[in-house]
Amino acid sequence: MKRIGFLSFGHYQDVPGSFVRTAGDALLQTVELAVAAQELGVDGAYVRVHHFAPQLASPFPLLAAMAARTSTIELGTGVIDLRYENPLYMAEEAAVTDLISGGRLQLGISRGSPEPALNGYEAFGYVPGEGRSDADDARQKAAIFRAAIAGSGMVDADPRMAGHSGRLAIEPQSPGLGERIWWGSGTRATARWAGEQGMNLMSSTLLTEDTGVPFDELQAEQIGIFRKAWADAGHQGTPRVSVSRSVLPIVSDADRHYFGLRSQRDGKDQVGNLEGVRSRFGKSYIGEPDVIAAQLAADAAVQEADTVLVTVPNQLGVEYNAELLENLVTLVAPAAGWR
Repeated sequence: MKRIGFLSFGHYQDVPGSFVRTAGDALLQTVELAVAAQELGVDGAYVRVHHFAPQLASPFPLLAAMAARTSTIELGTGVIDLRYENPLYMAEEAAVTDLISGGRLQLGISRGSPEPALNGYEAFGYVPGEGRSDADDARQKAAIFRAAIAGSGMVDADPRMAGHSGRLAIEPQSPGLGERIWWGSGTRATARWAGEQGMNLMSSTLLTEDTGVPFDELQAEQIGIFRKAWADAGHQGTPRVSVSRSVLPIVSDADRHYFGLRSQRDGKDQVGNLEGVRSRFGKSYIGEPDVIAAQLAADAAVQEADTVLVTVPNQLGVEYNAELLENLVTLVAPAAGWR
């Protein structure tokens, strides 16, 4: 049994053919798609966070709106770029949103991915210190954030106001949120670190390393390293693992029109340099439902994961994407052995 979620990047652009022309369109339609997905039996509604781009940027107001309109579906991020965040303010926002949702928040966090801005986080006021990298800062912020949502004292109390000289925790607190934090990992080394830290693992369709083996095999190796690190560190329970995939069943003429040609171009892994690092991009699964179901059933990383996040072409609108998710849940998932 696999949990199935959708992942929206929330693209918006005023161009011919787009059903999502403004930021308002992207936000409101994301809420509506979460409602539709819950009705279809989809397990999760996740949003990608980007800055300085016409995409979703501020996750917590959006997630709170999604929470207010739904009741059972998981709500999450894939991922929040910690380089841009104040970890204590984020802890407050996360706790509030989780309380509104009734404990359904699944937060993916990480150092972030390549972006159009050059050191954009510095414009937000976060400049790495001497001898530190942006990745160092992201990990430190992750530690502060996790301590804050766990209820640790984060600041000395003023005895004149608080009546004591102890430490104060952020408020509110949302019990259990700390167990629902995921680290977005693009390498085997960062997956090992995530396991050592006791976070869940979120792995996308991009790995910023390449060993020459197919993407799914490299990602399955990454998952195995993560789980071993988790166990070796002595953490209790079983960690969750999600992988992202582009899955586009061809069922209608509209599907064929939009994605028929892509099945030839995107049906294999791609290898290239990203930020000076040789990286491997996973292939898309596009075609007849029974064919791509068989391909997904043979995907080594999908088989290892408990959650599959399917990226959606959000600019095609809510109605189209709801039909895509319905086809995924009814035609692909059972044949792939997910349901």
